[in-house]
Amino acid sequence: MNYLNEKTPPVREDRLGAGIAFGGLCRELCSVQREGCLNKASRSFSQSQGCQFTLSLAMTNSLRNAVIIMHGPIGCGASCIGSAGGSGTFKRLRDPKAEGLVWINTNLDEADVINGGENKLRESILRADREFRPEIIVVTVSCVPSLIGDDVDAVIAELQEETAASIFPVHCPGFKTKVMATAYDDVYHGILRSLVRRPVRREDSRVVHDDLYETQRRYRESRTVNVLNVGMMSRQDELELERLIEALGLKARFLPCYSDDDDFREALESSLNVSICGTHDDYFLEHLKELYNIPYIIDTMPVGRKNTGRWLTLIASRFGLEAEAKRLIDAESDMLDKALEPLRAELKGKKAFLTGGAIRVLATAEIAQDLGMEIVGLKGHHYDGFANVLFENLENVDDVVINIATQQPFEHINLAKRLKPDIFISHTGGNNLTAKLGIPILPIFSQSYNYMGYSGVYEIARRMRRLLFNSRFNLNIARHRRLPYRESWYEKDPFAYIKREG
Repeated sequence: MNYLNEKTPPVREDRLGAGIAFGGLCRELCSVQREGCLNKASRSFSQSQGCQFTLSLAMTNSLRNAVIIMHGPIGCGASCIGSAGGSGTFKRLRDPKAEGLVWINTNLDEADVINGGENKLRESILRADREFRPEIIVVTVSCVPSLIGDDVDAVIAELQEETAASIFPVHCPGFKTKVMATAYDDVYHGILRSLVRRPVRREDSRVVHDDLYETQRRYRESRTVNVLNVGMMSRQDELELERLIEALGLKARFLPCYSDDDDFREALESSLNVSICGTHDDYFLEHLKELYNIPYIIDTMPVGRKNTGRWLTLIASRFGLEAEAKRLIDAESDMLDKALEPLRAELKGKKAFLTGGAIRVLATAEIAQDLGMEIVGLKGHHYDGFANVLFENLENVDDVVINIATQQPFEHINLAKRLKPDIFISHTGGNNLTAKLGIPILPIFSQSYNYMGYSGVYEIARRMRRLLFNSRFNLNIARHRRLPYRESWYEKDPFAYIKREG
């Protein structure tokens, strides 16, 4: 797989056969995916859907020492307002001197649709370099310039010699694909073409070869693991995974979120790349393997006891550290069991409905089962083959209903009313509607909490117990607020608008 000579990567419907429209049982989903039919389904009615431009911004906005130029109408950058505060805070957790989110919008209007927006883009790039002096300038290309045919790559090539920053485009028009996770490929495409290269160090230019330096460098590389982080993890999550990896005698480096230009240059100085979420990282890792011969692991997400143990074991096996990993996993599991004992007594038998990214949902479901809870429903944004492995750590879910939908809250509200879960573990997007059913809601991730590793299991259990102990807030919402759906909708099949073809 090498698409770097292309302007943009292929969409995920074509590359991975990913789909966003399914309603049925878990065993049916796996069968449909393996047969290659999942991406052939669609909806005759759609309430809402994610946009890959917004998801691309979520990833690029986390880069340090960078200016983000949004090439498009000003409304396309509205999501940056909500992420500005968090972006600055979490960048400074990596580097206390880091600045917050800096973005410029080319503010294309009706006249630009006719005359083109290349001049505005040119002015924006020069202003970004002159005023902010960043290391990186990212040009995110939205629907309008893609439709009118702005030659963004030519403008960037023209200005690259005039600017000190590394400039790269991210072509992510919202109409390009229905699987908004294609946005990850778009961002990685730009990073691979512009930022990933071997660093030039002063020691490398010595006339006399230094054997000691070379030996130390090779040893460092042989013990360094690149961990591909995702936007859906906190700094506490990184510290927990770093603690576990270092307990094996290895060094962890986190990419790409909250990284800077130097981090990407050093990315090639490692012996293994490890994914946290296969649906997020495969494009990047496949290219690093093909271009630089760095092996990688894509398997499970380290959320939950079994998943974390499996994730650590796979890493350890690449370094011959299986015995060390087993001792670490056993010790962590023993401590976790003691900590969870009082919480299990209160959570056992409770019913959980989980929604969000399919891989995180299935990984978090393992925590619920570990606590003695019953999984009554699942919902994922989209589905591809990378999620299949997550079912191996789940028990008795073949006949559990699962909905694959990017947003589409009308479907999961229908399901939630039918299944009557005690708790709703959910990604943002449909929580306000679900709250009107009176069901307590646990966000499936937060930048302020730990969800991954062994400490993440305890944190999720503790927070679920607290929500179930006092759910009065959502019950009051249900008493005073109505959902926007007619009663006839709740009597209808929640998947009535899904058209399954092939």
